Amino acid sequence: MPYPEALVTPMRAELTRLGVQELRDAESVDQALSDAVDETVLLVINSVCGCAAANARPAVALSMHSMTVGPDRFVTVFAGQDIEATARARSYLAGIPPSSPFIALLKKKEPVFVLERRHIEGRSASAIASDLTNAFEAHCRKNSTTPSSTGGSETSKPVEESDLPDTFRSIL
Repeated sequence: MPYPEALVTPMRAELTRLGVQELRDAESVDQALSDAVDETVLLVINSVCGCAAANARPAVALSMHSMTVGPDRFVTVFAGQDIEATARARSYLAGIPPSSPFIALLKKKEPVFVLERRHIEGRSASAIASDLTNAFEAHCRKNSTTPSSTGGSETSKPVEESDLPDTFRSIL
């Protein structure tokens, strides 16, 4: 049984307000990843847990704020809510045990960097963001991108600190 939508709506917004494209069903996951044949994609499996709120979502926001190079696309599914979309996203991560929260950088549809819950839980958002920006520099093209409001990418548009939710600022 999925979590109530009213519970997850604010948690969804912490990423979508930054321009991360939300994928709510299996077809949208397939479409986003099939369109990313020669691209890098940051996939975030969002969650209601405390480590998603205190560590994972703020780390994604921080990495977007500080990156000089980044993925072509940023996408998210919500574990425990968008059951079909989450299962489909995990099908692209063969051999990696399911966890949430979870962050993966995919290059040409293959995971090249993964942060499982065990790599997120108990660590600071800034440490996780540093891991992400290092992965971006190692695996992404040298043109800086951030998500646009349409879920695609836009060149050289920095995420401003004022774009971060108030709850993130208290833990930074």
